[in-house]
Amino acid sequence: MIPAKTPTEASGFKALLKNRPFLFLWGGQIFSQIADKVLLVMGIALLTDYHVPARFAASSSSYLMVASTIPAILLGAAAGIFVDRYPKKQIMVVADILRAGLILLLPILPKEFSILLAIIFAHSVVTQAFAPAEQSAIPLVVPPENLLTANALFATTNVGSVILGFGIGEVILTAVTQIARDGSQEILVASFYLIAAGLGQLVKIRETIDTSRHARKIDPLYELKDGFRYLQSNKLLLSAMLQIAVLSSTIAALPILAIALTAQVGLIPKQFGLLVAPAGIGLVFGAGILGHFGQRIQQKSLPLVGFVIMSSVLAIFTFVSNLSIGLLCAGVLGFGASLIQVPMQTLIQERTPESMRGKVFGFQNNAVNIAIAIPLIVTGPLTEQFGLEPVLWGMSAIVIVAGVWTWRSTRHVLDDAV
Repeated sequence: MIPAKTPTEASGFKALLKNRPFLFLWGGQIFSQIADKVLLVMGIALLTDYHVPARFAASSSSYLMVASTIPAILLGAAAGIFVDRYPKKQIMVVADILRAGLILLLPILPKEFSILLAIIFAHSVVTQAFAPAEQSAIPLVVPPENLLTANALFATTNVGSVILGFGIGEVILTAVTQIARDGSQEILVASFYLIAAGLGQLVKIRETIDTSRHARKIDPLYELKDGFRYLQSNKLLLSAMLQIAVLSSTIAALPILAIALTAQVGLIPKQFGLLVAPAGIGLVFGAGILGHFGQRIQQKSLPLVGFVIMSSVLAIFTFVSNLSIGLLCAGVLGFGASLIQVPMQTLIQERTPESMRGKVFGFQNNAVNIAIAIPLIVTGPLTEQFGLEPVLWGMSAIVIVAGVWTWRSTRHVLDDAV
């Protein structure tokens, strides 16, 4: 991937801890990510207080998920157009304030299911602008030698927010409700977004904005074609994006596969989280190693190693019947994922011109969201139809073929960069 750099005193976690703009940006990410996850937990919990039509009652929580996912699939790429036209800091702060405002509307609006769906949908629409702005801002506050470490920290926060938000979100919301009653849950989640907005306001970002763009009428179709043409002409970025999409798809299928694996290792289906959690721990562990030692490692082959590890673990899962081994395999799978996620995200940030980052990260978010949606739709039915083993072997083959193909297709470009 990226050529190995000579370690300097300015690299590693210590350098980032001295970088105040990055610390404010990272702190904002922590609060906004936790808020995103707790919001989903809260939305499902609130269903008991809302009037849900009988025809939607059985799948009401699924409709909430769909309302949150549709904008991510349809608007991810388009949002990048606006990110390239306006200051990243301004977009992030306004997005956080808007999301807080939407959540604060819930206690004062009628308790109708359609209103809850509309708020969740609108929240997701705003988030589509926030995500590429945040990703584009990282290279603006972090020097190139610290990008790998910065992405390692952001990857760690992403996983940590999932564990914290989904793991203890219900406990936190219940405790707050017992203390303050009506509207307390919504106020808590909104406060997370407002704290993130305050931290974002403290970030000092130096960026070049083409003011002439503001005067020109936005042509979404032209802008999208422009971004797509740029990706088509840059095999390195396209390869990195495809690798992240394959990785995201595999990770998204893990909870569904874990449910089927529970019987194999002596658990009951509702304990599937015990098999998923080690994958998150493994990813955090790998990200930590890369963040600390990444500048000393030849990073060019790390994604290929990551795909080999993930493919091997998926195949090994077909033979696993012991819980301890299952937990270990899940941890190794997460570690392999970190070898793909962190270097590839760093590569995209390093190789994308500032003027194109919004579009590129918009397309990336779109690709990732589609990649996540596919296994959520097909993994369960395929497992029921053909059984767990064929699905695991099939995923193992797809992962290794995709990994080797994307690596080989751009290897000569990477060699030229060394």
